[in-house]
Amino acid sequence: MTTLPRTLYRNAKIFTAAGPALAEAMLIEGERLAYVGSEAEALRLARLDGGASDGGARDSGSPAPAAPAAVVDLGGAFVLPGFIDAHTHIVMMGQTMQKVALRDAANLGEIQLRLKEAAAAHPEAPRILGTSWLFSAIPGGAPTAAMIDAVVPDRPVYLDANDLHSMWVNTAALAEMGINKDTPDTLGGRILRDPETGEATGLLEETAMHQYAWPKLASLTTDEQRDEHLATAFEHYLSTGVTSGIDMALGEDELAAMRRALAEGNGTLPLRINAHWLVAPTGNNEENLAQVARAAELSREVNSPWLRVIGIKIIADGVIDGCTAAMKEPYADGSNAELIWQPEFLNPVVAAADAEGLQVAIHAIGDLASEAALDALEYANRVNGPRDRRHRIEHMETVTEESIQRLARLGVVASMQPVHADPAVQENWRAMLGDDRIHRAYPWTEFTEAGATLALGSDAPTAPHHPLPNMFVATTRKSALDASLPANLPKYALELADALSHATRDAAYSCRREAELGTLTGGMLADFVVLDTDPFDAGLDSLLTASVALTVVGGEVRYRG
Repeated sequence: MTTLPRTLYRNAKIFTAAGPALAEAMLIEGERLAYVGSEAEALRLARLDGGASDGGARDSGSPAPAAPAAVVDLGGAFVLPGFIDAHTHIVMMGQTMQKVALRDAANLGEIQLRLKEAAAAHPEAPRILGTSWLFSAIPGGAPTAAMIDAVVPDRPVYLDANDLHSMWVNTAALAEMGINKDTPDTLGGRILRDPETGEATGLLEETAMHQYAWPKLASLTTDEQRDEHLATAFEHYLSTGVTSGIDMALGEDELAAMRRALAEGNGTLPLRINAHWLVAPTGNNEENLAQVARAAELSREVNSPWLRVIGIKIIADGVIDGCTAAMKEPYADGSNAELIWQPEFLNPVVAAADAEGLQVAIHAIGDLASEAALDALEYANRVNGPRDRRHRIEHMETVTEESIQRLARLGVVASMQPVHADPAVQENWRAMLGDDRIHRAYPWTEFTEAGATLALGSDAPTAPHHPLPNMFVATTRKSALDASLPANLPKYALELADALSHATRDAAYSCRREAELGTLTGGMLADFVVLDTDPFDAGLDSLLTASVALTVVGGEVRYRG
């Protein structure tokens, strides 16, 4: 019989995210926690207390007691369950880290300077990729190809908006994609055009980006590059205390990269991935349902402790910054957006996925979209009968009080991202709504007060992936990027213990893994993080300066700070 390695982590302040909330020591056997609690009992179980380990004589046929455990003295450090990013895009996150960063570019001149510098620094690069520009940095919030052409006219430039729901490109990129005045808009998307000439102006919204830009860039990306992107994401996540991620836009290329990594790791990954297969709208029920069938096939085929396909992802609307989120009332300029998925297409897909036992995650930022999402989920309940479903709605940046109560009643998980409420990225968001709706933005506590499960994530790479600054925004509603800004509706701030639990315990619940992940209790997988600072003692501001000393996944140290 193989003896499992045993390690005792002692002299710690352990936040378990379960009752009792705090412990002093953990004993690990193999990949699981054998005991979490008092140091005295942990020492006894580890055979390090100097006394008998088995409580008395043993029968001759009983197994010998385990060998003494190796000891790690944490010096009073703060320990918590590994963060589970409840909404992320893992391969895309790694790729984004290689793009020109534009989130903190305050104006068009700064954006142009960074693009010009990147082009000069990489004269051999066939194209320039950038990420995270803000509408508020662009004159009139209207980016054009000419603005990029002024500094990079000689090769294609593709720039992801901060929310990843629009792409700003130059003339060379439009030509590379074959987009001209005769190119049709897509179902649920739009190519912005000059009202006089009909020529594309350089902005692709929603599914126009998905169906024109993404496939072109994917065709130019090698498997080796995707493997590098995935490895980069793993490295950055582990260094910031993330031990699991719920991927929210899985496709064939991303899944292939994850499977290659799984094979290279002899059946393990650096962190655990639970993924939702992206179902794109086609306007044809048969084609839509074929995508659900593919997801169901993969859920049976890809089902290891490290990599699982658990559901589907549907993007029901867009974003408020681009005025593409579907709202019950118009935006400040009088415009509004339609649902990307109309009920006659949404309801059959949701019901089919539900019948297969898949979890359904629906992106719904506008209050009209969240109502449509709840309608579809309720329809699936009626068609397929009652059971534990764990369906989710993502984002819900604006949502009515009635929808919150209904979501809780249906047992739907509210999946939200505190970092999206950072005051530093709210100027344009508020301006687009321009009315009382801004006073009920990102109402996290309304969901918990209604009795709903709240799972917190980052939506990386639309926002920084670091969980500790994310927890700072969650608990203060202040900016992790600009300390000079006032808090954004502090009435919705979460208590620290609650925020940490929503990002660990409840995130595990949201992907049906609460029986082995998300809390530090006996029998759970040994996924945990050691910080150099106790935020309960040091205060909430310490979440911006604390760093990770250790990240442990399955009992194995995966990162050491």
